[in-house]
Amino acid sequence: MTQSSSDRSPGYREEIRAHVEKHLGPIKEILREGSDPTEIEILHVPPQETRPVRTLVTAGMSDKAMSVPSGKAQAPRYIELMITLPRLWPLDAEARRNPRWRWPLDQLRSIAEIPRDTGRWVGWGETFTNGNPPQPLAPSTRLCGAVIVPSLLVPEDFYELKIAAHSIAFFSVVPLYKEELELKEAKGVNHLFETLIDAGVKDYIDPRRRNVAKKRWFGLF
Repeated sequence: MTQSSSDRSPGYREEIRAHVEKHLGPIKEILREGSDPTEIEILHVPPQETRPVRTLVTAGMSDKAMSVPSGKAQAPRYIELMITLPRLWPLDAEARRNPRWRWPLDQLRSIAEIPRDTGRWVGWGETFTNGNPPQPLAPSTRLCGAVIVPSLLVPEDFYELKIAAHSIAFFSVVPLYKEELELKEAKGVNHLFETLIDAGVKDYIDPRRRNVAKKRWFGLF
């Protein structure tokens, strides 16, 4: 269907939706909180045989360019974010009212809104806390923050959408524990990323996953 310029969504949302469907699968629904056409949408891609996970991807974070910090001149100014959920993670209307299940949706939306709300740049290596001091994201988990990294669960071609005016980069939101946030501050994001990978942690939501920065004691005590 041909759309006039007045019918189009802001930014390049149609192109983003097509990019998601090309690489991740059919979009089941577009999750919104209101009727404002400039609101950042969240695209819900359900599990499939070829990709047995549930995926949430923002559309609209890239409507406006971000201000890039000094020293990061090559960093992308236009990005969208994603979160990957287990196949059986409920996300129907009832589940989205339950804090036990809706917190990944809330975290994704809140981080995506940061550039337009505060002017802060969001991109590779940036970390975010749920309050200060950090508080658990939900009663069902001790995860209390997040880091922005490339996804290890998508095709390489999904990382970037090239459009006429510029490119849009796609990054993953990976929830973190308090000690992991502290590890990143002490030793840098590359060390944290390598530690997560070495421990087998990918950008896949597990509310009770191992804390890779917490010492594990063996023996009787």
